[in-house]
Amino acid sequence: MKNFNYRESPGKHQFERHFYNEIGKSKRLRATILIGLLGFEGVFLLVIYLLFSDQYMTLFQTNLAIYAVLIFVFIIIAYESIVHYFIRKQRKYSENVIKFSGYLNAFSEVTLLSILLVFIIHSSKQTIILQSPAALTYFIFIILSTLRLDFKLSVFTGILAAVEYVLISGVCSMKLGITENIMLSVTPIQYLGQGLTMITAGIAAGFVANLIKKKMRISFNYIEEKNEVIDLFGQQISPQIANEIMKNPNELKGTRKKVCVMFLDIRNFSPYVEHKEPEEVVAYLNSLFGYMIEIVQSHQGIINQFLGDGFMATFGAPISEGNICKEAVESAIEIINKTNSDSKNGLIAASRIGIGLHYGEAVTGNIGSIMRKQYSITGSVVIIASRIEQLTKEYKSDLLVSKEVFYQLDEKTRKHLIQIGPVMVKGRENPITLYGQTSQI
Repeated sequence: MKNFNYRESPGKHQFERHFYNEIGKSKRLRATILIGLLGFEGVFLLVIYLLFSDQYMTLFQTNLAIYAVLIFVFIIIAYESIVHYFIRKQRKYSENVIKFSGYLNAFSEVTLLSILLVFIIHSSKQTIILQSPAALTYFIFIILSTLRLDFKLSVFTGILAAVEYVLISGVCSMKLGITENIMLSVTPIQYLGQGLTMITAGIAAGFVANLIKKKMRISFNYIEEKNEVIDLFGQQISPQIANEIMKNPNELKGTRKKVCVMFLDIRNFSPYVEHKEPEEVVAYLNSLFGYMIEIVQSHQGIINQFLGDGFMATFGAPISEGNICKEAVESAIEIINKTNSDSKNGLIAASRIGIGLHYGEAVTGNIGSIMRKQYSITGSVVIIASRIEQLTKEYKSDLLVSKEVFYQLDEKTRKHLIQIGPVMVKGRENPITLYGQTSQI
């Protein structure tokens, strides 16, 4: 078995591992299909024999052929049942075992059919069986070789069937001589043509198998990429953003981009916790965060991290669409309105929140190791947004946004914000101009 180095190319090697495991399992399906098809073929041939026994005797002049075919059907069904049993017992499948067993199985099936044809020809002293439906069983084996998803194995099955069929036809015809009616005998042109058709069928089956395998690889890679997105973001993003990330995987790489960062904090949370049981505190936070997360995601934002009694969210990374500052402001006002409304109507405990927004350049991308990665937003824009949120307590405002955010808004959204004035913020040498909410949207 190949010793795969998963560190070098985990996607490819994981696919190969899962692929050969699935091929091993699909052999059970193939064995089941063969059992069903050959059983049907045996019953159908028996019905034809019973309905057209006179014509049958005219061709074969003996009942031996039909008996031999039925015995062959029984033998091949027994063989496939044994194969099915051992495959079911096998838990893991290696590449070498799968390939070897595939070639061995193809050789056994095709050769068993060839032995049947030789036996019937030798016993009846006729080659007419080579033009009967029984000889077409070769094509069943060729077609079902597609389930092994191996181009070479399908071609091998086609070539093996062709070689054995042509050899049987040629050798038996020369040995017996053409004693049959020329219209019923197998001429060299006919058996060479049928052999060529078998090879062509094998190549065609190989191309189909190869195409299916490529489609499987594409699907596997897509699922791997989707799982990577899920591992990175969990439930932080909406399905729409997840789909966009799948279309633009480069967005997850380290880059600089303009983002709008939101910090949200629940006011007077510490006093509330002191008088509540842990279960009540968790239920309270979940009731708030439930609709807050939904609102943020509906405005194309993502929750980067929870901060106990608040969270940090980002608009514009990893996917940036439309006016991200407008989406962030509308998201913030919608959260504030929802919180005030639910508090007033008694749906949640009396609550107030503070939200700070800042717009600027940040470094975004996956940070971590192969074992664990996290999508991070870093830069002064994050620090300033946090400082602005803290100022909401001082200015007794539910929402404060920086001048950089305000200038990105359209006139309709700006009408709901009023300038507070230049404010000194820790970490900045120069004051920044802040705007606060004046009314509800």
